[in-house]
Amino acid sequence: MANPLSVPNAKLAVKVPRFVYGTAWKKDQTAALVSQAIRSGFRGIDTAAQPKHYEEDLVGDGIREALRAGVCRREDLHIQTKFTPPSGQDPSNLPYALSADLETQITSSINSSLRHLETEPSTYIDMLILHSPLDTIATTLAAWKHFESWVPHQIRSLGISNTNLSTLSAIFEHSTVKPALVQNRFYSATGYDGPVRAFCEENGIVYQSFWTLTGNPGLLKSGAVKDAAKEIGVSREVALYLCVMGLGNVSVLNGTTNAQRMREDLDGLETWQAWVEADANRERWEAIMASFRRAVTR
Repeated sequence: MANPLSVPNAKLAVKVPRFVYGTAWKKDQTAALVSQAIRSGFRGIDTAAQPKHYEEDLVGDGIREALRAGVCRREDLHIQTKFTPPSGQDPSNLPYALSADLETQITSSINSSLRHLETEPSTYIDMLILHSPLDTIATTLAAWKHFESWVPHQIRSLGISNTNLSTLSAIFEHSTVKPALVQNRFYSATGYDGPVRAFCEENGIVYQSFWTLTGNPGLLKSGAVKDAAKEIGVSREVALYLCVMGLGNVSVLNGTTNAQRMREDLDGLETWQAWVEADANRERWEAIMASFRRAVTR
């Protein structure tokens, strides 16, 4: 199993796998795909209390099926879910009352997630992620403060998604429980999130990319990715994942629905880690990454 990323900002020992299985838009196939992902070797699962795009209850069904089958233990898994503000919800299908105050909305959402993701012998969430900042910094900080009241018992660590640097900096400065993870779209329109990634690296925060393949057809054709694929002996898609991971303390969301691709991606990660640890390959890998960094520096 590839080495996970340590989270120094977590109250308890939390490790984020290099690949985390994304469960958005899986609909009625969610449970079967989550179970298949765990059986294939994924040890991280990402979901959200956002019925518009996620079937969080079916995510729980898939996790429990794999645990009952003895594939792994609960403590071997990293399960992360999200509180989605009203702006990201379907008003006709919410995990909380739209008329409720913010603290009550958060409490209702977390309790819903805990029910959906219930496991034996104990139920907890490894990471609660704020799906997006709220309308103002003050409101965002108020939401984060309520998040903190759940740590470290039923929730082990906190993260934020779809954030910019100013919001991330404000949360980091004013929080007691520091953000352990930033989950952002990785693509050219944001300059590949360079300033945010730099802040994460400086402050012990895991950066988790999504839209990594779909949003980067140009990077798939880049010389660095072609070279990585050839040298390591993996597909170009896997090579792109590996180059993104090579940028630093980076985890990648992977939402494939193909069982063969699940295994190929995980095998590629293992192959890379063995390849890059060999003295003969380190200089070549550094050269590949220097080229890739130039490609994602804007």
